[in-house]
Amino acid sequence: MQRSTGNRNTQNSTLLSFLVLSILFASGAIAEVTGIDVVSRGALPGDRSYGLAGAYEKLAGKIYFEVDPDNPANQIIVDIDRARVNADGRVEFSADFFLIKPKDITRGNGTLLFGTSNRGSKRLLTFFNHAKAEGRKWDEPDLSTETNLGDGFLMRSGFTLLWVGWQFDPPMNGENLRAYLPAAGGDDQPIEGLVRSDFVVTEKVFDFTLGDRNHIPYLATDQDAADNVLTVRDSVEAERQIIARKRWMFARVEGDRVVPDPGRVYLDTGFEPHRIYEVVYRSENPTVIGLGPAAVRDIVSLLKYESAEDLSIAPGSIDRAIGFGLSQPGRFLRTFLYQGFNADEQQRKVFDGVMAHIAGAGRGSFNLRFGQASRDAHAFLNFFYPTDIFPFTDIEQTDPESGKKDGLLSRIPQEYMPKFFQTNSSYEYWGRAASLLHTTVDGLEDVPMMDNARIYHFSGGQHLPEKYPPPRKNGQQPNNPNDYSWAMRALLLAMNRWITDGSLPPQSRYPRIDEGTLVDPAEVDFPDLPGVDFPTTPHKAYRVDYGPKFERRGIISKQPPEVGPAFPILVPQVNADGNETGGLPMPEISVPLATYTGWNLYSDAYGPTDEVAHMSGSYIPFAVTREERASSADPRPSIAERYTSKEHYLGLLATAALELADEGYLLDEDVPEILKRAAQHWDHLMSPATERSESPTQETVCTISKMGDDCGF
Repeated sequence: MQRSTGNRNTQNSTLLSFLVLSILFASGAIAEVTGIDVVSRGALPGDRSYGLAGAYEKLAGKIYFEVDPDNPANQIIVDIDRARVNADGRVEFSADFFLIKPKDITRGNGTLLFGTSNRGSKRLLTFFNHAKAEGRKWDEPDLSTETNLGDGFLMRSGFTLLWVGWQFDPPMNGENLRAYLPAAGGDDQPIEGLVRSDFVVTEKVFDFTLGDRNHIPYLATDQDAADNVLTVRDSVEAERQIIARKRWMFARVEGDRVVPDPGRVYLDTGFEPHRIYEVVYRSENPTVIGLGPAAVRDIVSLLKYESAEDLSIAPGSIDRAIGFGLSQPGRFLRTFLYQGFNADEQQRKVFDGVMAHIAGAGRGSFNLRFGQASRDAHAFLNFFYPTDIFPFTDIEQTDPESGKKDGLLSRIPQEYMPKFFQTNSSYEYWGRAASLLHTTVDGLEDVPMMDNARIYHFSGGQHLPEKYPPPRKNGQQPNNPNDYSWAMRALLLAMNRWITDGSLPPQSRYPRIDEGTLVDPAEVDFPDLPGVDFPTTPHKAYRVDYGPKFERRGIISKQPPEVGPAFPILVPQVNADGNETGGLPMPEISVPLATYTGWNLYSDAYGPTDEVAHMSGSYIPFAVTREERASSADPRPSIAERYTSKEHYLGLLATAALELADEGYLLDEDVPEILKRAAQHWDHLMSPATERSESPTQETVCTISKMGDDCGF
């Protein structure tokens, strides 16, 4: 049955799509995808040709799915047995999609690049193509101008790009892709349970959402339940203090009135800045969020193994698929593999290659009862959600504390095993427990890598590279502009070659215990820099007990959970400049003008000043002259003491860039642009101090409620 979600481009398109789908259904070509409703279709801005792939087009609309709850591939979906079924005994749902493809799909490179949405956003073009978003939320281009397409790298390379909504609860801002998923339970057999919401505010407020960062929350359905509890504490490990029930309620402030609201919590004296508030409350009939990964699985399999004529994708035109996820989507892909979603209902491999970027060692709440997919984990944001949980490494290990034995990829049959890249910045070692990816659980040794896997650490990088000149956001120092996305372009093409013809990608590059480049935080030899405090501890990953039903059934029965010992977290060692000695350094790290770190301590406007600021690194420029260095007691040699001229600096940087290109970590075609940006960096730092200070010292104070929109995280 053809559904419609909006106006067509032509009067006849509804009938045409219906006829196309009827033919496909009759032939049995589509099993899990039951309909594709194309709402808009058109050429990319400029309608120019991209090399061998030719001209591209963009399509948007909605995909309709049905899954059999009795199929073994679907029995991994939490609460699938409690979802409502149709007359055929199948569970129905749908999802938004956005597709960019060659107009003639046969001219593409045969690879589908799936851009896993980050809370509903689309970021492939801004990251790989260096496209300009022109002020839109989440740095997401609207594809109305050619600047929204960047330099065309992905299109020149021939990829077909697809985004599909998999998350049901992103903010309702009109731009986010989302999945439309059914609830488990219902009026006749409701499912009840406890939900936990914690938050930290930067200024005093009297009410706050129960959702994470403006996401759609689970509603408090029994507002007088005895197990509804609000607590407050001042640090992650501090004891919770219960706030008297008569002082708070599920409500919002509306003018001078307090109005009941099951999606918000109100406190009569207000929520104080930089304190951790946590409300546990009773809700019912959770969304079956594990259908989100199933949507990803089924549409990718359709395009690989069948066809979609309404998308002009003929059989055999897509031979391979790469799943790319950045931050939360990287954790999504780690979870996708671990839970078995890389095998579809017909037992076929979904992704041939997976690139989990800046995910650290984390997974997430992507297939749980009352799961909140947006919740992550940081040193002072989102605490004790199922994010940094064992197992961490690809290979099987045993946790000596719990006795659990498991590995992220160890249970995947070989026929469904993808090639696997895990790429991280330095921030993930300080804020995402990334060392657990490649060390033993006790933190004493490096672990061997699987043949199908690579790990790359971008030395001196933050979660997402900042623009230059960098602003100061939530931390004490300007944010880190070390742009490692150039290396990601080379690694994407390396992954595509690996899954296409078996050509091996560059060797892993990450800090190691046996080389002395991965150490305990107390052993980091960071220099004593004026006005710069070094963090006392990174974000910790804890052993957390969510109750007996968590691991096998995806049900959290302990709210809040019981927290046990933390896992050992190691971080990269640094040289006398404070720049890291291991991993994969970009040219501006090898030939530096500054110290680049993966950490930044909160400014007093945003959080405790001894805590690592979420997703931020630091940029600390060298003094220009020896005299300037001496006047501030900076131990790092000045720029003038390092380089005799701009030409000298650029020559050294060019040598470093060409060496990386020879090793496969950069593309030859990108070296000129890297040198151009390095020259601009030099010119800015060597300009008069008054001009130099304007942009780097600009403050952008981000609030929790805005994070993910205005702050670019």
